[in-house]
Order: sequence, then structure tokens, then C-alpha cells
Amino acid sequence: MFDYETLKVIWWGLISVLLIGFVITDGFDMGVGALLPVIGKTDQDRRIMINSIAPHWEGNQVWLVLAAGAIFAAWPAVYATAFSGFYVAMMLTLFALFFRPVGFDYRSKIADTRWRSTFDWGIFIGSAVPPIMFGVAFGNLLQGVPFTLDEFLRSTYHGSFFGLLNPFALLVGVFTLLLFVLQGSTWLQMKTEAEMRERARMVSLIVAPLVVSLFAILGLWLAKGVDGYVLTSMIDNNGPANPLLKTAVTESGAWLANYEKYPLAMIAPAVGLLFPLLAWFASKKDYSGSAFTCTSVGIIGVLLTCGLSMFPFIMPSSLDPSASLTVWDAVSSEFTLNIMTIAAAIFIPIILLYTGFAYLKMFGRIGIAHMKKHKHSAY
Repeated sequence: MFDYETLKVIWWGLISVLLIGFVITDGFDMGVGALLPVIGKTDQDRRIMINSIAPHWEGNQVWLVLAAGAIFAAWPAVYATAFSGFYVAMMLTLFALFFRPVGFDYRSKIADTRWRSTFDWGIFIGSAVPPIMFGVAFGNLLQGVPFTLDEFLRSTYHGSFFGLLNPFALLVGVFTLLLFVLQGSTWLQMKTEAEMRERARMVSLIVAPLVVSLFAILGLWLAKGVDGYVLTSMIDNNGPANPLLKTAVTESGAWLANYEKYPLAMIAPAVGLLFPLLAWFASKKDYSGSAFTCTSVGIIGVLLTCGLSMFPFIMPSSLDPSASLTVWDAVSSEFTLNIMTIAAAIFIPIILLYTGFAYLKMFGRIGIAHMKKHKHSAY
């Protein structure tokens, strides 16, 4: 159907789409969960917040499952190295995520303040920890991961969990959390009423400038203080998936090379900077739908900035740059990618149509009147 080189690029793009879908959709429900103890002043407030995301939060996590499954099937070497090297961080993320369904389902079973407060904090932990961990993971990818490959292409991770918690990665984690919070606050603007909507609007006005500032700071840090990776040998884009058939080195400012080579790529960081500012303006003018749209577009810009900066690298090795995993040499076979492309062409449109239908069906604001009407069936 497609040649091997084209399939490799297609799956880089499809996995990017899956990650973008996850951050946009799960971003707003995790953002709402992270805001639960911040702007949820009463039990009624917190129930309104939870029920604003109730129809969607489980479906939103499908994007994360799809992205992980796609990485496993399309980039098996990346999956093996990341999920073994980042094992403790991954388990911490999973255990945090366990609190979310338990919190949603059980908090309103008993009308006891301590009971509900406990589960509210569980929802908060399950919503705030994963964005931080995702950001820390991306921060370490940009700096390089301490792994090596032997002659049989078996990866060995030489780092530790605490080694992941370096200043740059932690700042990326804080940025990611704020990005999710901004997405959640604009969602609440669009889905709630009265005081809750006004509190969410104030959060957006505070967080949007922080997101823009941190994105700019991280960009400067990446350009001046983090060495990028450069291929120093010819690589056969249609060739076999063997990372050891190339050579690569680290260079200062190398992550900016693609923007010099392809000036149109500058659209991505420009979008990442501009659209959170537009979300601030829309929130200021009380245009809630526009604010949510702007944060969603800003997320696309941020993630594409990361992907385009690193391309073709997926997981650079800080110990042996030549063993770094790239789009061209960390993939499955041509036959596998062809089968996956056919499956994706069938099922991704179905998922998008179903998701769109669910959001359209559940369109509308959640307020006190809604909670009184559905007090026995709502979370």
C-alpha cells in the first residue's frame, strides 16, 4: 500500500495525533480534577465540577490506551525501553489513576463530610500526578535517556527514578500540569454556571500567562542549556529497523535545526505561545467556547513543537547517541505497519465520530438546577 519510509512517517503522525487527542480530552477532565479542592468551595460545587466531566472522562482515557497500544505495535523498541526504564514513574502514574474511578463512583455513596473529602483528594491526586509525570517523561526525552543497546538490540536502562527528577524535567512537569489546569478551567467556563463559572474564569486569567511564560522559558532553556541530537551518518529511510546502523552526536542548539531547515515548522511554537494568550483574552471577554477552543489549539502547538524539535529522534540515548531510537530505525516491520494503517483507517474515524456524537449529545451547562433534577443519578 505504502512504501516503508512513508509508513514510518505516517505512524509518527498518527501517534502524534493520538497523544494530542489524549491531552486535549483527558487534559480538561484531569484539569477539572486538579481544580477540585481549589475552586470547589462546597460539596455542591464539587459535584457540579465532577458532573461536568462525568459523561466523558472514561472515554477520554481511550486516547491514552490507544497511544500506548500504538507505541507498542509501531515502535516496539521505544515501548520496551520507555516502559522498563520509566517503570517506577509509570507505576506511580497508574496508581494515581486508580484513584479517579474509585473517587468518582464512591464519593457520593455516603453523605458524610470526611468520606467525600477523602475521595475528593483521591480525585485530585489521580488528576494532578499523571500530568506531572507525563511532563517529566517528555522533559527527559528532550535531554536524552540513559540507556544502551547491545549487539542483539536489547536495551539496558542505567538510570534511576530520582535521576528523572532533574530541574528541566520537573519544570516541564509543572508546565504540563498548568496546561491541563488551563484546559480544565476553560472547560468549566463552558459547562458551568454562576459562581462556579466565574471562579473558573478567574483561574484561566491567572494560569494562561503562566503557561505562556513557562513555554517561552522552556524554549530558551532547550535552545541554550540542553544539547540536542544530530545524525552524523547517512541513514536508509527504507532500510531495516536497526538503530545501530547509524551514528549520532549531541550538539548545542541541535533541537532548533529543524526550524532552520523547515521555516514553516515555526508555526507550531508560535501557535503554542499565541493561543493560550487568545484563551486569556477570550476568558477576559467571557467567551467560554472560544477560550476552550484556543487552549485546545494551543495544546496542539505545544505537542507539535516537541515532536518537530526532536524529529526524527523519538528516544535519544544520553549514554550512546548512536543507539538513539528514531522514526527510521525503531519501528515494526513494513507488513505490520501496513496492517496497522488499514486498521487505523477503519477504526480511528469510528472513534472520532462516536466521540463527537457523545460530546454533542451531552452538550449543555451543569448547574444547581441540573443537580437537583438528577440528584439520585448524578455523581
